[in-house]
Amino acid sequence: MSPEIVSTTIKVNKDSGSLTNALSLPRRAYVTFLAGKGDYWKGVVGLAKGLREVKSAYPIVVAVLPDVPEEHRHILINQGCIIHEIEPVYPPQNQTQFAMAYYVLNYSKLRIWEFMECSKMVYLDGDIQVFDNIDHLFDLPDGYLYAVKDCFCEETWSHTPQYKIGYCHQCPEKVQWPEEELGPRPPLYFNAGMFVFEPSLSIYHDLLNTLKDVPPTPFAEQDFLNMYFKDMYKPIPNVYNLVMAMLWQHPENVELNKVKVVHYCANGSKPWRYTGKEENMDREDIKMLVNKWWDIYDDKSLDFKNPAASIGGLPTGNTGTGGVHYIAAPSSA
Repeated sequence: MSPEIVSTTIKVNKDSGSLTNALSLPRRAYVTFLAGKGDYWKGVVGLAKGLREVKSAYPIVVAVLPDVPEEHRHILINQGCIIHEIEPVYPPQNQTQFAMAYYVLNYSKLRIWEFMECSKMVYLDGDIQVFDNIDHLFDLPDGYLYAVKDCFCEETWSHTPQYKIGYCHQCPEKVQWPEEELGPRPPLYFNAGMFVFEPSLSIYHDLLNTLKDVPPTPFAEQDFLNMYFKDMYKPIPNVYNLVMAMLWQHPENVELNKVKVVHYCANGSKPWRYTGKEENMDREDIKMLVNKWWDIYDDKSLDFKNPAASIGGLPTGNTGTGGVHYIAAPSSA
């Protein structure tokens, strides 16, 4: 059942610098992240339309950095997204080497723990598509971070002992962890492209304080979140975040007809940039998933019908003589 639509306002709590709902009602929302002037906004549009296709009862919030152009913000607002501007979070000065250069931007995702308008959120990267309703994830017990276990079999993990000995959470029976040589088995490691969490100001501030002292790591905020939440993390099935590499690294663990969430994170797999020329991108299952994404993106019937309305109790923006406005960033922490 869809939640009752409630008109409300968002106000700034000047004492904490956070955004607080004027009504003390439980809120649920999906959230994604967008930075820069590039074409990633197309992924967010596809995600918003995908959530409508599966009849999700909850809105999608887009945490945007100040460098996202007004044109792209308006496109997203017109697709029913709630635009929530955030200030950047920069990596520690000692962190200069990442597996991908753009990972430096991803620390800004930590700001979503400050979104106190919501009691629970599901984070989804902009290169994700939802093909089946996952609203039930909001009903998971509180107090944990839920996400899908990652795979260590791709060459991007060559810096890790897991890759070097062939140990992976996706096939733990294949290679046992040699504790006598390498010490205790490493904790479960999740992919941070999708996770279920509860916003919390105390966690938010602790995340930023802890970040100041972490050692450099190749996978930026994903490594950091895994370190921080290692005792709060609970794995969920890979149907909630099918990382493309699973299709060729662990096909025995994939039932494609049951997958609810697909993560187009492999090199060359972004549907709006797809050419089929990169490694593994000529596979029939990849082509099928790319076509499924385009079917949703191109479906005009999935366009948002009333951009000025409230969704699930959260406003998509205030309209006035100056046009569409959005939730501005609080002062930097």
